[in-house]
Amino acid sequence: MATLDLPMRELVSVPAADVISAAATVLIRSGAQRLGLTPGEEPDLDLDEARVLITALAGLLAATRERLGEHGEPLIAGLQTLQNAFREASAHPDAPGEGPGEDLLA
Repeated sequence: MATLDLPMRELVSVPAADVISAAATVLIRSGAQRLGLTPGEEPDLDLDEARVLITALAGLLAATRERLGEHGEPLIAGLQTLQNAFREASAHPDAPGEGPGEDLLA
């Protein structure tokens, strides 16, 4: 997260994988919050917003997966956790492969 707090001119010296990982972490945390997964906080489900965040995360990871190196697997695991939580929280779950972002990282 500290990566995203740097002034823009300082981001030039940060490896792209670190910037992408920081952005993905923001999406994971926000998605988790929308799914009521944040420990110590009252659940406040917003599946419409969660769907957008999960899809954006999947798109980011799909576009950069080959370049993320050691950062990739934990981020993909986070995405899958959100996708599973989304399916569990949905009153009418999407068909397999049709949930948020599932078609992007097949």
